[in-house]
Amino acid sequence: MSDRILLVDDNKTLSKLISLKVKSELNTQIDIAYSLAEAELLTQNHFYTLAILDLNLPDAPNGEVVDAILKQKIPSIVLTGSVDKAFRTSMMKKDIIDYVHKGGIEDIDYVIDIIKRLFKNRRHKIMVVDDSSVFRNQMKKMVENLFFQVFALAHGEEALFILEENPDIKIVITDYNMPVMDGLELTKAIRKKYTKNQLSIFVLSSTDDSDISAMFLKRGATDYINKPFSKEELSCRINNAIEALENIDTISNFTRRDFLTGLYNRRYFFSTVEPYFTEEAALDNGFVTAMIDIDHFKNINDTYGHDIGDKVIVHFSEIVRSNVQHHDIVSRFGGEEFCVLLKGNTKEEALSVFERITQTVAMTPLMLEDGSEIVFTISIGMVFTCENTLKDTINEADQRLYEAKKNGRNRIAY
Repeated sequence: MSDRILLVDDNKTLSKLISLKVKSELNTQIDIAYSLAEAELLTQNHFYTLAILDLNLPDAPNGEVVDAILKQKIPSIVLTGSVDKAFRTSMMKKDIIDYVHKGGIEDIDYVIDIIKRLFKNRRHKIMVVDDSSVFRNQMKKMVENLFFQVFALAHGEEALFILEENPDIKIVITDYNMPVMDGLELTKAIRKKYTKNQLSIFVLSSTDDSDISAMFLKRGATDYINKPFSKEELSCRINNAIEALENIDTISNFTRRDFLTGLYNRRYFFSTVEPYFTEEAALDNGFVTAMIDIDHFKNINDTYGHDIGDKVIVHFSEIVRSNVQHHDIVSRFGGEEFCVLLKGNTKEEALSVFERITQTVAMTPLMLEDGSEIVFTISIGMVFTCENTLKDTINEADQRLYEAKKNGRNRIAY
């Protein structure tokens, strides 16, 4: 189901501005209601991902719209002209996402940023670990309100089991004092497998002993927050933590991925495969290494230009990626040259994989915008055994590739 946003505000100029920004920056459908009555009518006919609510409406001057929309389980952001402490306290007691002061264009930009963050949060998983069912459920509800996928568990051993099944969990929020395995033991166990660049750990505790907080931070906790705490503060910290992890992932991808195809680059291939090669060679477990080259690629560049040449490379990359397993490693070494490592395949299975890739490339031309086609082929050199080193193995595959090209291209040599 596509996203749809409900905006309830009687200020038509502001509503139009917010609507335009939502459509242009989020590419999301937005409906505008100028009163509570109009909002209730719209909610009867549509499902809304979230709502943006003004507190002062002609038929709801005291914020009645908030309770009315929350009653329909629509996550809501509140717009207000007041941000005094009493207001903040009363608003954050409700299950709203956030409140935003209506002051200027920068506040509208902040609303858009919140929504962008919420939409990104849907990709991420958070685990809440607390032996108090009341507090655990409160935390689960709060984190779900930020659009995260949430696991709620009673103690550390359960948490480790769920983490084993869901290695893509990005944040763990844990209490200190718990039965079976407490928060400190859980933190130490998680840090044996996950670095701070991979997963954040938030510790919530009712003790204000600075020695305890220092102990957790030394054992790998990302943050330590004393109970009771502000829901607003915790939301900001969680969003900041997930954004930091996303930024780290982005930087890591720049260093290990080829910018054009998204495949691994040559440097990352060697750093990843080297230890695997050493281990497999010691166990005498074979794997298949192949060097692949796009035939007559220089002619494609000279005839159609480098932009089309890049599209040919991307087109080929997608074919390779769709014909190997997730644990196999595909790398662009540079230009039109690629290296593929297949794990756990017999010689016959590997040959079948590369024959399929060769045939698919030859039978799947790149379609250009003007309706014309670029038909191209590839040559492959395969090695079924481990040479003395990974570099020697790749050089051997390169020799087989040379043979394939020398013998007419569009073929496999092994």
